[in-house]
Amino acid sequence: MVKAKKHLGQHFLTNPIIAENIITAFLKYPPLFSIEIGAGTGVLTEKLISHFPKHQFIAIDIDQESIEYLKQKFPEHSDQFLLEDFLHSSYIHSLLSTQKVNIIGNFPYNISSQILFKVLEHKENVMNVVGMFQKEVAERICAPSGNKEYGILSVLLQTFYHTKYLFTVNEGNFNPPPKVKSAVIVLENKNENTLPVNEKLYFEVVKTAFQQRRKTLRNSLKKWSQYQTLPYQDKRPEQLNYQEFIEITKAIQEKV
Repeated sequence: MVKAKKHLGQHFLTNPIIAENIITAFLKYPPLFSIEIGAGTGVLTEKLISHFPKHQFIAIDIDQESIEYLKQKFPEHSDQFLLEDFLHSSYIHSLLSTQKVNIIGNFPYNISSQILFKVLEHKENVMNVVGMFQKEVAERICAPSGNKEYGILSVLLQTFYHTKYLFTVNEGNFNPPPKVKSAVIVLENKNENTLPVNEKLYFEVVKTAFQQRRKTLRNSLKKWSQYQTLPYQDKRPEQLNYQEFIEITKAIQEKV
C-alpha cells in the first residue's frame, strides 16, 4: 500500500461513497480527454479507467510509489499512469495547449491554488474541473462578492468559470485524516475566454486591489487612481464582482 507523504500534502480518500459522488459529478460532462491529478491509491482512478477508453484518460502523480502501485494494480492501464509534476510537466503543458480537457482530482492541498492558476493559464482548453480542496479554499473560490472569503481566486475564476460548491467532506474520510475539512467543487467553463480589456492588465488590477483588501480602491490602486478617477474607487475590492473589475480595467486602459 502507498504511504502518505506529508511533504507532498497527501491525504488519501478512503470513503467509496464520496468517491462515487465525485465520479458522478464528473461524468455529467461531455467525455473529453480527462486528467486525474494526484491519483494516490487509485480510489478515483479505478472508477475512471472503467468509464473512459485508454486514449481518453491519464492519471498523473508526482509520487513514484503511487504510480508504481497503480501500475501493479492495473497493469493493463500502466501506460496511462504518469510520474510527472502537473505544474511543471512539458507533456501536460503541451496537452493543455492543444486539446480540450476535463480535470478531476483529490488535489494536494499544498499546491491547490497553483493548480487553479494553471487552469486559468489554459482556460481556453480546460472545460470542466471537479476537485477536492481544503474547505477554506473551496469556499473562497465559490464566494460571491461582498463575502469575507471573496478574493483574487474568486474574481479570476468566476470571470471565466461558473463555480459550484457541491458538498463538504469531513476529516475522517481520509488516511491520514487532515486537520481541516475538505470540500468538492465544480468549475464549468463559460466559453467566454476573451475579455473586452487587456487580460494581463485585468489580472494585475485584481491582484493589486486585493493586496491591500482593507483599503478602498482609491488607495489600493493608487498607481492608477492618482492620475484619474476610477469607477468604484470608494469601495473595497471584496465589494466588486468581476464585471466591475472589468469596468475599472477598461477605464485604466483608456488612459494608459
